[in-house]
Amino acid sequence: MNNKIINIFTNETDISLETRAELTKKLVDRGYTVTEESMEDADLIICIGGDGSFLETIHSCKFPKSPVIGINTGHLGFFQEISPDCLDQFITDYEDGQYSIQDLSTVKATVTTLDGRENKHLGLNEIIIKGRQSYAVHFGIAIDGKPLERFSGDGILVATSSGSTAYNYSLGGSIVDPRLDLLQVTPIAPMNTTAYRSFTSSILLPAEVSLEIYPVYDDNRIFILNDGKETGYSNVKDVKVEVSDTMVHLMRFKNYDFWNKVKTKFL
Repeated sequence: MNNKIINIFTNETDISLETRAELTKKLVDRGYTVTEESMEDADLIICIGGDGSFLETIHSCKFPKSPVIGINTGHLGFFQEISPDCLDQFITDYEDGQYSIQDLSTVKATVTTLDGRENKHLGLNEIIIKGRQSYAVHFGIAIDGKPLERFSGDGILVATSSGSTAYNYSLGGSIVDPRLDLLQVTPIAPMNTTAYRSFTSSILLPAEVSLEIYPVYDDNRIFILNDGKETGYSNVKDVKVEVSDTMVHLMRFKNYDFWNKVKTKFL
């Protein structure tokens, strides 16, 4: 008798709900316990949807220690591993152990306000630091405490390797193999004039260094977005962005190849 617990999450579209119902029946028939509620002792978490649903699942489960697998019923489906018409093969490969676990790094932002309070934000894809809507920001930027430049523009995006193919790519950043542990700092609409000089291309930083960002004007209200989740702050002293110790454990099957997925999704 199988006693493994499997959590299934979905984005509630018609095709996702149909896929969940079909998959749930197949798993229950094989003796699995299937639940739609997050459980810390789950043996596997399955997300049915697109990349947005995958990120929502990771955050709602608070960056789980359990392995996660995605079934793609969305559009791009870069994180998603399985097609809805391959459910039987997925279950067979899972039971036969024909898979590996890909550990994905996350990025952490620590926001310190002038009264000394610290607030932490975690992202699988990226952290974005920006100003109010339609307002430019002016930041001092340092790497490991050493000043680099004064940035002016719409904001700064700091992406993980696995997040390099998301918003970072749309901004002109580089695609990075997720086996490389690094952070990519990409400017958002940088100003590059005689009055303001900002870097205009992305910067790659090794995982062991940190990026510090300091508002340079008194109007130091900023917004932090971690995987699209926005939080506003006033009276910000600085923001420190670094690779987090938290990992996301993504299940990959034997035919998975990152660069083949890049080819089929982007080229």
